[in-house]
Amino acid sequence: MRRLCLIMFLLVASQAFGAEHPKVLVLGLDGMDPILLQKFRDEGVMPNFDKFVADGGQVTPFATSTPPQSPVAWSNFITGMDSGGHGIFDFIHRDPVTLLPYFSASEAKGPTRFWRLGNWKLPRGGAEVRNLRQGTAFWELLSDNGVDVTIFKVPSNFPPVDCEARSLSGMGTPDITGNYGISTLITDDPPVNRDLGGGRVVSVYMERGNFTADLAGPVNAFREGDPESRVDVVGRVDRESRAVWLTVGDEEVVLNEGEWSDWVTVEFEMIPALKKVRGICRMYLIEAAPHLRLYVTPVQIDPVAPEMPISTPGSYSREIAEDTGLFYTQGLPDDTSALENDFISDDGYVQQSELVLQERLGQLGSELDRFAELESGLLFFYFNSPDQTCHMTWRNMDAGSPTHATSDLSHTHRIRDVYSELDEALGLAVTKAGHDATVMIMSDHGFAPWNRAFHLNTWLYNNGYLVLQDGYEPGDVEMLLGVDWWRTKAYAIGINGLYLNLVGREQQGSVEPGEARDELLAELKTKLEAVVDPLDGRRAIKTADRADQVYHGKLRDTGPDIVVGYYRGWRGSNESALGRITAVEFEDNMLKWSGDHCIAADEVPGVLLANRPILREDPALIDMAPTILELFGIAPPEEMVGGNLFQK
Repeated sequence: MRRLCLIMFLLVASQAFGAEHPKVLVLGLDGMDPILLQKFRDEGVMPNFDKFVADGGQVTPFATSTPPQSPVAWSNFITGMDSGGHGIFDFIHRDPVTLLPYFSASEAKGPTRFWRLGNWKLPRGGAEVRNLRQGTAFWELLSDNGVDVTIFKVPSNFPPVDCEARSLSGMGTPDITGNYGISTLITDDPPVNRDLGGGRVVSVYMERGNFTADLAGPVNAFREGDPESRVDVVGRVDRESRAVWLTVGDEEVVLNEGEWSDWVTVEFEMIPALKKVRGICRMYLIEAAPHLRLYVTPVQIDPVAPEMPISTPGSYSREIAEDTGLFYTQGLPDDTSALENDFISDDGYVQQSELVLQERLGQLGSELDRFAELESGLLFFYFNSPDQTCHMTWRNMDAGSPTHATSDLSHTHRIRDVYSELDEALGLAVTKAGHDATVMIMSDHGFAPWNRAFHLNTWLYNNGYLVLQDGYEPGDVEMLLGVDWWRTKAYAIGINGLYLNLVGREQQGSVEPGEARDELLAELKTKLEAVVDPLDGRRAIKTADRADQVYHGKLRDTGPDIVVGYYRGWRGSNESALGRITAVEFEDNMLKWSGDHCIAADEVPGVLLANRPILREDPALIDMAPTILELFGIAPPEEMVGGNLFQK
């Protein structure tokens, strides 16, 4: 009977998938892990995944990128190339001349020439926002060939590729300030430590329950000195009823403790009566007594009137808002920094991340309705929730996490709950897509615990590969400032990247290309792969891959020379990623960010499911672009190094 069902499935598949007018639906579930998926299926909370497989669908591990970082992985997905082709090697790159770090995926440049009138300056030319990913996005080729394409929130696509496809930018899209998520805590009981990353504390003075605070907006390039723009938040606190009344511009908001506002529109004045920048935010009253604690999300780019390009066509973001309501436009919408900074608790974070997930589920329903009406076309739809939830709540479920004891155990099953909600999304997608659609569900990588942090720059310093200038101690070094480059052979920037200080590439290079370079690479690889954690004597580094052996393409030599891949449980430290040197090489990870994937690629494969047979051996992310193109009868360009998943 089972064999008969398989034969019938293949017969139907050969008819449906060989159709002249294909329909293809791809659900991108960032960070969905094959081990967790199987665990939750075994627990009976994934009935739609079970049905998808029982109906003939196939599930397989899915090889990720090297390193398995989201901007790298999704660039592999988009272009069918690895980092050597698309040029994204890490979240953080470095300028080989200045040796300063910068965000790898995009850059913004303001105007450089102005007409000046007193304290005002009028730009003689516009600002530029540029996507740094190289290569051709597969949907450019689809739309050029007349295919109806929707690309919803794919990462590594800000600003979005200029083409005829309907697309909304995802990870990499900033908030209204141009940062990647600066939330605000308004309080009359400010924390002692105000040196916070990704957060801003606004201290207010209460006068009979009344206060005035402000929200920060973009810098005002029309004023001398480029001051930060501000919007006032005027409030009144009722301690007895535990509520707050707020006025922001023309909008009024009333919140009780534990309550979230709807989206609030804020306008930052740049030139009186001539130029305003509009954004949106949500507010959450954590407590009104004994102290005021009011959380405000990062101010988002308003999708109705976006100040920066976030969609193609430009009207698409407004159409989404008109259809399903205002929404998070920031690339990583779950506010991990607010949780890390103790602006919100585990409970507040779960509430905020659930708002994001419910918003995305509503948008999926709308896009599926449109997709169901198409005779032919592609819909790619992305969910960030499994990734960000695993990053922040792994410690809640994992007793081995160094911060498990201080986590809120009422959220032990938060990751499982998110998987369950995505199971419902799959059920909806399969039902609305129709029997003639090719359906694929994929993730860019899996997940692992991050219990121990390794300070790679400290190791390089202790082993004589990185040397400091006279008078500098390790704790003095920030962004590698203070390094004696003439005596330094190697340094680290980014989570997984190690660079040689090469003559002819770095401005003060000390390592000659050729034989000296190759000998040093071999020496570093051997030593790194032998590094053991003194806590338990186990090896921490599984692979130290040479870039010239794992990457392909003309940009291969612009990235790291070695990609460091860790065993499960270890990861490169944030300090080393930004060019710091610490007192120790290893330490416990005491962050709430307790799950991660920036380790050895084969430790954290993603997952792939399809409702047709996957015939390619060892399927990988780089296979997605050529597969989708060939489903629509379009030959992949030669630069794509992947192959068709449905062919041997």
